[in-house]
Amino acid sequence: MNDLKNALDYINPSVLTYQEWIDVGMALKYEGLPCSVWDNWSRADSRYHNGECEKKWQSFNGSDEPVTGATIFKMARENGYKSQGYSIDWNDEISAEEESVNITDNNTTEPPHIQLIKYLETLFEASENVGYVTECWEKDGRYLPSRGHYDRTAGRLIEELAKCNGDIGAVFGDYNERAGAWIRFNPLDGNGIKNENVTDYRYTLVESDNMELSEQRRIIENLRLPAACLVYSGKKSIHAIVHVDAGSKDEYRKRVEYIYKQCQNAGLNVDIQNKNPSRLSRMPGVMRSGKMQTLLAVNIGCKDFIEWQEYTEAVNDSLPDEENLAGVWDNLPELSPPLIDGILRQGHKMLLAGPSKAGKSFGLIELCIAIAEGLKWFGFQCTKGKIMYVNLELDRSSCLHRFKDVYNALGIEPSNIKNIDVWNLRGKSVPMDQLAPKLIRRAKQKNYIAVIIDPIYKVITGDENSADQMAAFCNQFDKICTELGTAVIYCHHHSKGSQAGKRSMDRASGSGVFARDPDALLDMTELPLTDDIIKQLENDVVCRICRKWLERFDKLTEVSQDDMCNEVKMRDIAYKYLPQLSFERMSEEIEAERKKVQGYTAWRIEGTLREFAKFPPINLWFKYPVHTVDESCILKDLHMESTLSNWQKATEKRKKNAKDENEEKRIKFENAVNFCNDGNPPTVKHLVEYLDMKENTLRDWIKKFGYVIDKNTHTVTKCENNVNTGDH
Repeated sequence: MNDLKNALDYINPSVLTYQEWIDVGMALKYEGLPCSVWDNWSRADSRYHNGECEKKWQSFNGSDEPVTGATIFKMARENGYKSQGYSIDWNDEISAEEESVNITDNNTTEPPHIQLIKYLETLFEASENVGYVTECWEKDGRYLPSRGHYDRTAGRLIEELAKCNGDIGAVFGDYNERAGAWIRFNPLDGNGIKNENVTDYRYTLVESDNMELSEQRRIIENLRLPAACLVYSGKKSIHAIVHVDAGSKDEYRKRVEYIYKQCQNAGLNVDIQNKNPSRLSRMPGVMRSGKMQTLLAVNIGCKDFIEWQEYTEAVNDSLPDEENLAGVWDNLPELSPPLIDGILRQGHKMLLAGPSKAGKSFGLIELCIAIAEGLKWFGFQCTKGKIMYVNLELDRSSCLHRFKDVYNALGIEPSNIKNIDVWNLRGKSVPMDQLAPKLIRRAKQKNYIAVIIDPIYKVITGDENSADQMAAFCNQFDKICTELGTAVIYCHHHSKGSQAGKRSMDRASGSGVFARDPDALLDMTELPLTDDIIKQLENDVVCRICRKWLERFDKLTEVSQDDMCNEVKMRDIAYKYLPQLSFERMSEEIEAERKKVQGYTAWRIEGTLREFAKFPPINLWFKYPVHTVDESCILKDLHMESTLSNWQKATEKRKKNAKDENEEKRIKFENAVNFCNDGNPPTVKHLVEYLDMKENTLRDWIKKFGYVIDKNTHTVTKCENNVNTGDH
């Protein structure tokens, strides 16, 4: 620990990037140092903010590839630090321990060789090879174990110990009583002592050599560690051989990291050099510098890793305490104020879902402007404030031009454009679990009331159809809301295929988590425009342009109220009263507007809300580049269009026509059977004459519609159980 602190003195926090600063904090926590070490060191940086280290510290929950103290030593060495080296990895072979403090042990009454027999019986199957070391060599006053032995089974060793009359050396070989002896706790394949020679990732070693023995054992027992064996090392530590029960090396590594983390959290300063599955521990029953390496207990705590993990998660859930409703009934906390009236509160989450080309990004840019200027969005009043728009899809130029185009199309003066920050990340986006902390750090001092992320498919981590993976993904939005106190708004696309018949909350692509997670879900669906509606829109456009030109020449007095709504009459009147050149210009404007009308699309927004009452569906026009509410209500009676393509619709129509035609033939045939022979079973000849068709065609119909021909009478009757068996 002191070496790590000394190394930290060689690192200047003010010259580090944000990620390097985070790496230092993660490494310190991984190595068991308190947050205060990181905080005190960080104060030398002008970017330091009081309390920031503590918040970040709480978010360091480990990973599959943790940042360790090796990172700090590497940084320090680059700045002149000199040490004996620090490089511990999963594949490293570790062969020695540093133990120098003499501590009195707790002796057992069992004979030494019986302790060792019990140890072997507890950890190994009789047929499994055991690795052990009795030979050692001395260096600088320390005894280091040799390679040792690994070709004898536990069953053979137990059998020989039972006959050795207490002489362990006669079985394992003589050992140096100043050094003691070592044993491996995972079975080997008999070919070596490396990690790849381990045949079952069954146990790990938990050891702490800088605490009182009684405190070590107290923590181990309080944690209910699933320890198969507890062994006193003969000096200053207790070795807990703890169940890992992993099916692979990767799972072993993850579970050992979890065990070490829980021990560190409980105050047990675990020696991280012990993570290798081929690690040596202390052999019980042998002497070491006048004290016995003693087997203290077997099979304590939980029975296995899974049971212990479930127990640990239940005890250390880090969740807030429950509160009694009576205590807050008369003093309820205030609700978060609305961000979008009737839809979303500040600090909450909203999802805008819709199909491709629905103009979702334009809609979100319109929302940015409405919040920045304190205006309405789709008819709902927005609270004025600062907003960040995270652009993941458009190049920078296109994005910025869109904002200006939308401002101009809405006819809004950009009086508060300083309230909008745009973060352009096209080509630079990272998964959401990496983006969230970067976003939080950048936005910390900006006082945003909303952050818009557009679109989320660019940052999704995991399979969007997996509920648990998407729940973890959506939790990143919660972190942003909680850390910044801001609302998070994001958009997502519809699933493939027709959305007709689906509820609005079921249309978003992927897991149902997308519908359940946000506090507000707004779903956009396209409305098919009929020829009559298009004609009405064109009529309105022509009449509006004609009125404008007639008013310019002071000729509106020549137009009746009825004429003002008729494009044919308005053009005739304009032709009559306008100069020829002006009429031609007006006609050009009309044609240009007609083309725009052809590009109009209609949309319906439905809401699924957690905090507010459901609102009636809102009908919108998308007139590039903005949406406008349908004030005329001409979209009110339209229904959502099936999303089948033209060829799919044609195929469906052919199938329907074929089905209808087949049904007509069936009815025609059954009527003939029932009536062509005065109600008696008809013959084939009767039916051929009655239906006026060829006999081969008739026989096809007989089989097709479940009838048979009696081979004796040649009459046609319905097949029993409606099963077609052919001629009888």
